[in-house]
Amino acid sequence: MNPSDKYPGPPLDGGDQQPPGSTEAMPDRPDHGEESYQGSGRLNGRKAVITGGDSGIGRAVAIAYAREGADVLISYLPEEENDARDTAGYIEKAGRKAVLVPGDIRDEAHCRAIVDRARADLGGLDILVNNAAYQMAQPGGITEITDEQFDRVIKTNLYAMFWLCRAAVPHLEPGATIINTASVQAYQSSAHLIDYATTKGGIVAFTKALAEDLADKGVRVNAVAPGPIWTPLIPATMHDEKVKKFGADVPLGRAGQPAELAAAYVYFASPESSYTTGEVLGVTGGKPVS
Repeated sequence: MNPSDKYPGPPLDGGDQQPPGSTEAMPDRPDHGEESYQGSGRLNGRKAVITGGDSGIGRAVAIAYAREGADVLISYLPEEENDARDTAGYIEKAGRKAVLVPGDIRDEAHCRAIVDRARADLGGLDILVNNAAYQMAQPGGITEITDEQFDRVIKTNLYAMFWLCRAAVPHLEPGATIINTASVQAYQSSAHLIDYATTKGGIVAFTKALAEDLADKGVRVNAVAPGPIWTPLIPATMHDEKVKKFGADVPLGRAGQPAELAAAYVYFASPESSYTTGEVLGVTGGKPVS
């Protein structure tokens, strides 16, 4: 199949939404691999934490991990409860344990609680996926970014990742993995996403430094850098004109679907990537990540 034609191109209808957005409110629903992803036991017995696991990329990763044999804890904002329960249903249908932990990862104590819940309810932690993120496009650039917005973006995208990793590392055994969600914005930054792009560049640097830090512990750290991916965050945080054209500027001519990223996260979590650490894998529809 021609990858350009695998999914519909723009414009896509995400509905009239407010942050953080909802999957069920999207007329053009994203594909998370609900019908297509088939596991092969690559993560049998593993225990994973996925932030932002209720919808979008996080849901696709949760479905894939469960079908590969992992038990999964998903963290999410309380207002995303409906999406989270839907994701938990897919995990349980795969025969795996689902643990739901609502709360705001901008709170350090909550980040520690996520790790504690994984240890208590899953029996350990082998895979940490730092996926949750916040953005709010500002067409007017830096002068429209308030202190409140900047603080929310930095706390959600960088502080939470740092807090979760710091809490998790003492409990990770050799063979464990950390996977961070970066972005093509780290390499091709947009003026209307200055604060978001800044955090994604920071995630790339953090990933490489932490990979070196944890190598002698036998823990690998990698990142996935998505391009334009169709998730509830897009219609909830971007202006209508941007949403209508979303994904049109990549070589493949369309936005990616969450299901198209799942395999990258499975690869980094599985033994197949045992000699890969400090790497960033772009899944961008053809935009360069370098």
